[in-house]
Amino acid sequence: MDAFYLLFTEPAWFYTTVIILGLIVGSFLNVVIHRLPVMLKSQWSKDCKLFLAENGDLKLEQDVTREEPVFNMLRPRSRCPQCGTQIKAWENIPVISYLLLRGKCSRCSAPISIRYPIVEILSALMALVVAIHFGPGWQAVLAILLSWALICLSYIDYDHQYLPDNITLPFLWLGLLVNLNGLFTDIGSAVIGSMAGYLILWSIYKIFKTVTGKEGMGYGDFKLLAMAGAWLGWQVLPAIILMSSVVGALFGISMILFRRHDKSKPIPFGPYLAIATWIALLWGQQINNAYLNWIS
Repeated sequence: MDAFYLLFTEPAWFYTTVIILGLIVGSFLNVVIHRLPVMLKSQWSKDCKLFLAENGDLKLEQDVTREEPVFNMLRPRSRCPQCGTQIKAWENIPVISYLLLRGKCSRCSAPISIRYPIVEILSALMALVVAIHFGPGWQAVLAILLSWALICLSYIDYDHQYLPDNITLPFLWLGLLVNLNGLFTDIGSAVIGSMAGYLILWSIYKIFKTVTGKEGMGYGDFKLLAMAGAWLGWQVLPAIILMSSVVGALFGISMILFRRHDKSKPIPFGPYLAIATWIALLWGQQINNAYLNWIS
């Protein structure tokens, strides 16, 4: 009790704790970003084989029942993808280990992706900004959790072009739950926001597919915007859609112009929705007020 009282009444303690915890959680986010897609693809493969095995394919049935090595968020221990050396505890210290190792494996000197410290630093910085914005309290704690979820979703969508329900759906329901007491918006706005967030992008998707015969976005994008609406209310949805569309268009055009992206390859929309959601989390009301003042 005294620890929580000190944490929520002394800003310096709160902000220091947020930074340290942000770095530690950032290291875990790297694990989620890498392992969750692998786990999902493995499960999808098993489900498909199980479905086909029901038609009497004995080989597929054997594949499904074959025992495979455990692979989850905790096991096996992290290893160098090049030489297979198990990562030691001192090599897992956020940011510091990367600097001490100079971005290389301690055994084979294979390069370690710069993404790992970037995610750790990003996790800590975003958490600190949220903590300063909301101040010590449960509102900041929950907003930090949302920020970490948005980091995971952004990187997974960028790498694999899908947004896992394992993250979006629990956080959608959590958004409705925290707003029962109006923590970020009133519950009516949250419920309408979740429904409107899904239906807006679903409608755009259907219209675009009818006109062009192509899929302009995925169902994960609908759920991500529904999640944003559940947390922040329907009032911020226009700002989120506008900001994400503008940033996504500018980034996509830049990538194509600099020949770093194939025009035929889809550009994931999730990271831009996530960025816009985080901005709206902090300054959504101010953005709406500025827009209303500008048009009036």
